[in-house]
Amino acid sequence: QVQLVESGGGVVQAGGSLRLSCAASGSIFSIRSMGWYRQVPGKRRELVASITSGGSTNYADSVKGRFTISRDNAKNTVYLQMNSLKPEDTAVYYCNKGDPRNPWNWGQGTRVTVSS
Repeated sequence: QVQLVESGGGVVQAGGSLRLSCAASGSIFSIRSMGWYRQVPGKRRELVASITSGGSTNYADSVKGRFTISRDNAKNTVYLQMNSLKPEDTAVYYCNKGDPRNPWNWGQGTRVTVSS
């Protein structure tokens, strides 16, 4: 089972930026599509960005043009650069497979708080 460790969250003012990182154990990382998800209390976890093993990306409409997902297969790490942050981006962010149907065990996530 792959272990996932997210980091980089924090408190930022609206309009600011943060860069999240997710370190994954296991050699299968490089052949997997990876994704960043977020969850707020009382709501379902949603996929906000994904990246294939070849580097193709996809974004939820709510973050398109503001967030950028990238990966470093040599480091088994996936990143989420978040710019022009909005209060509605406040959530706990998680990484996992890009296909949400059969995820690995979830990590602890990293909390992002955007103040207005």
